[in-house]
Amino acid sequence: MAENISNTEYEKLISKSINVKDNKSKSIVEGEIVAIENDMVIVDVGLKSEGRIPLNEFSRPGIKPEIETGQKLNVYIENVDSINGETKLSREKAVKQKAWNFLQDCYENNKVVSGTPYNRVKGGMSVDLDGVTAFLPGSQIDTRQIIKDTKELLNKPLDLMILKMDKYRGNIVVSRKAISDVELKEQRAEILSTIKEGSVVGGKIKNITDYGIFVDLGGVDGLVHVTDISWKKINHPSDAHQLGQTINVKVLKFDEELSRLSLGIKQLTEDPWEKVNDIYKVDNIIQSPVSSTNDQGVFLSIKDDFEGFIPLNELTWLKKPPHPSKVVEIEQQIEVKITEIDDEKRRIVCSLKQLKDNPWNELTKKYNINDIFETEIVNVVDFGVFVKVHEEIDGMIHISDLSWDENECPKKLSAYKKGDSVKVKILDINIEKERISLGIKQIDNDPISDYILSNPIKSKVTGIISEINEKGLTVKLAENINGFIKKSNLAKERSDQKTERFASDEKIDSMIISVDNKSRIVNLSVKEMEIDEEQKALNKYGSSDSGASLGDILGSVLDKKNNDNA
Repeated sequence: MAENISNTEYEKLISKSINVKDNKSKSIVEGEIVAIENDMVIVDVGLKSEGRIPLNEFSRPGIKPEIETGQKLNVYIENVDSINGETKLSREKAVKQKAWNFLQDCYENNKVVSGTPYNRVKGGMSVDLDGVTAFLPGSQIDTRQIIKDTKELLNKPLDLMILKMDKYRGNIVVSRKAISDVELKEQRAEILSTIKEGSVVGGKIKNITDYGIFVDLGGVDGLVHVTDISWKKINHPSDAHQLGQTINVKVLKFDEELSRLSLGIKQLTEDPWEKVNDIYKVDNIIQSPVSSTNDQGVFLSIKDDFEGFIPLNELTWLKKPPHPSKVVEIEQQIEVKITEIDDEKRRIVCSLKQLKDNPWNELTKKYNINDIFETEIVNVVDFGVFVKVHEEIDGMIHISDLSWDENECPKKLSAYKKGDSVKVKILDINIEKERISLGIKQIDNDPISDYILSNPIKSKVTGIISEINEKGLTVKLAENINGFIKKSNLAKERSDQKTERFASDEKIDSMIISVDNKSRIVNLSVKEMEIDEEQKALNKYGSSDSGASLGDILGSVLDKKNNDNA
C-alpha cells in the first residue's frame, strides 16, 4: 500500500522548498492579509508597499476561498516597482511552485497524493492537485470496470498515484487504478489464502458467456462451466442467472500455480438423479412440457429437474417422420410413455407414438394384397411417387410400377403432382419392416401376360419388323408387345442367317421360345419354327422306313400347301 502524507509533514516539506529572498522579486515570501477589498486581497510582505492579489487566485476548482484578515500565507513576488513602490504579488504561482516541489517528491518516492476532479474532458478528467492541474485518463479511473458516468466523481477528493511528471511542459498524469491495483492484489492474495477445494464462497456475476458464468469473489474470478450451473439441461447460462447477481458457489478445483478457479452452482444441491429410480419407472405415463427440439428429437423438462428425450423414431409411426418442430411446440404439455432410464446420459427416454395404436395393425385389418383404393399423392421424387395410406403411413409407387411400358414411365412420373388423387393397387405389405409396396400399372392386366395366354410358348406368330441391327430383328407383335429374333435364330441354315435379307415394315413369321419379364421382350425364333414344321411334316407324311427323303416329304407338303392356297 502506498504511503499517505500527514498535514504536518506536508507543511515541513513546503517549508524546506521555500527559498525566501526578502525584498527581492521572483521569490516566495511569507505575508499577512491586511484587508479584503472587493475582488482584491491586500497582503503585507514587509516591503515599503503592500501587495495586491486578485481574489480569484485564492479559489480552487469546486472550493470556495477561505481567507480572512490577519491570516498568514506564502506569496510569490513577481515585481517591485522602484519608482512608485508598488509590489506585484501572486498567490497562485506560490502555491504551484510549492506544489510542484511536493508532487515531485511524491512521484520520486511512489507516495499517494490527494486530488479533486473538477472537470470532464476528452479521454478522462481534469484534477486539481493543490493548485496544479493533472490529467486522470479514463482507463486509470478504476481497476475492475470503466466507470461510464464519471460525473459522480466530480468535486470529491481521491487518492491518486502520479504516473508521469513533466514540469517543463506542465504535464502531470495521475491514476486511481494504480492504488486499486495494489489494494486488489493484497485483497486477492488474502482471498486465495482462504480458498480450499470443496469450500462454499459468495460472489457476484461479472460476465456471462455461451460456455459459462464468471464470478467475482472479491478480486478473484472463477468460472462456472455451463455443465455445472444446473442438474437439468439449460440452453444458455443467461436462462438461469443474470449479470450482477450475487450468488453462492462451490470451489470444485483450485490451481494455485495459475490461480485458476473452477466453480459449481449445481453442486450446492443434491443430485436429483440419485433418486430417479424411486420416482420414475419404465412404462410409466407422464405429462411434461417441451423445452426444445432439434434434428434428433424432442427434449422435455420433466419435474424434479429431470431431462426427458423423445427420439425422432418415437415421435410418430411414420417411416420418415417430419422435423420435431412440426409435431410439437415449445412449452406444449404432452403425454408420453417412459421407455428407458438412461443413467449414462442422465435422461429419461420417452415415446409419444407408443401411446397411439400402431397404424400397421390397423392397416392389415383394413387392406389386403391386391386391394385397389384411391388416395392422395404426398410427394413426388425422381424414383417414384409417395401416397398416403394411413394418417401416419405413406406408401411408395416405384417409377417402374407406373406403366407396363418402361419408355412411358418417365412421362407418367412427370404428370403426377403433390395433392393429386390416384388409384393404386397393394402389391405387398411387410409388417416387420413396416413397408407397403404399391403399383398403378398393376391395376390393369399385364399386356405380355395376356398375350402369352393367347399365344403360349412354341406358338407360331406373325409380326412386323420395326428395327434391324447387327444383333437381330425387333418385331412388333401387338400394341406395347415387342419381340426379338437373334441373328442366329433367323434361319436354320447358317448361310441364311443374315439381317440384310429383311426389310423394315416387312411381315415375318416366327415361334415364341421364351419371355424376358425383366426387359419385357418376347424372344422369337424363325429357326425353331422351321425345325418344328419339318418335324410335324415328317410325323404326318412320312417315316424313316418309307423310303422317302426329307426333301421329298417337304416338297410334297409345299406342293400341297400351294394347291390349297390356289
